[in-house]
Amino acid sequence: MRQSIAQFEASFREEAAASVARRESLRRQAVKRSRARRVERVRKQGTMRFVGLSVAIVATAVIVTIAMFETLALLVG
Repeated sequence: MRQSIAQFEASFREEAAASVARRESLRRQAVKRSRARRVERVRKQGTMRFVGLSVAIVATAVIVTIAMFETLALLVG
């Protein structure tokens, strides 16, 4: 009986240690996934900001060019 209780306690300790290790492993994996999602989200936002800025610059250049030639046409014509 005492030996079986001792075995039960040893088994319990081993399972508890394994459970702690498993929880830590799962937590580390969750942190890795979270970090990877954050990095990907920042990269996508950076790409979208760059595209938006490029479109705004090109649109501004087109509008200014059209306005300049319209003004020139009014002054000359």
